[in-house]
Amino acid sequence: MTMKKVVAFVGAARKGYTYEATRVFLDRLEALGGVQTELVRLGDYHLEPCRGCKACFSKGEEFCPLKDDRDVLLAKMKEADGVVFASPNYSFQVSALTKLFLDRLGYGCHRPQCHGKAFTSIVVQGFFGGDKILKYFGLMGAALGFDVVKGSCHTALVPMADKEREKRDEALGRQAQRFRVQLGSETPHVPNLLEVVLFRLGRNSVRIELDEKEADYRFYAERGWFNSPYFYPTRLGPVKRTVGRLADVYFARSIASKKAARRVHHQGAVPKA
Repeated sequence: MTMKKVVAFVGAARKGYTYEATRVFLDRLEALGGVQTELVRLGDYHLEPCRGCKACFSKGEEFCPLKDDRDVLLAKMKEADGVVFASPNYSFQVSALTKLFLDRLGYGCHRPQCHGKAFTSIVVQGFFGGDKILKYFGLMGAALGFDVVKGSCHTALVPMADKEREKRDEALGRQAQRFRVQLGSETPHVPNLLEVVLFRLGRNSVRIELDEKEADYRFYAERGWFNSPYFYPTRLGPVKRTVGRLADVYFARSIASKKAARRVHHQGAVPKA
């Protein structure tokens, strides 16, 4: 059996209930066999806030002007077969540490590089709001290319009651089992109809709006995505194939039309005195 590597990125400032829940999840995962895990506390690494310069979008992530620990964390993600994002619920959103990390991964939503890797998430809250954070994590996971396994949200009042802790641990155990199944799957995720349409929208936008000077264009071209049915070889039924072709025609015409309209507008613009 090939050993699978899983890394969990925890955006909690201290070793509290979020850290504890993540540790339980990883321990349960290791107990299932064939898995090596690593827990990464984002607070132990230096991450600067994104400046919005867009260098990572236009030139490539290696041109980011910030010289911090982002690439160290990216290397851990690239080497892993599975990834976990864990955060406490702070003001009805992920923690600042977590958001700092996710913002630095923004280019990956344009150029997804995590296909074939499993993903899940853990949220710990005091009262409510965590379910929306789980949806956000799921959206980020999918945008980055992961095969997303539904995450879990846990209420942890202080002090945490024994029954509450037992309920949490059982839920994390079930989540670990689902995640282990995905880790061992040799079959890629079969995209739904919406995912097929979104892929066609993205690739037509890149093909028509950009050129080889842009990192997104080069990324798509190198992988043959301009001519492929999806990001990777997968089973698409006749309905998805047909809708995909129709989406290509519609998006290509719509994007080209808007691009032409912008060009006319700029050419006819009168500079202010």
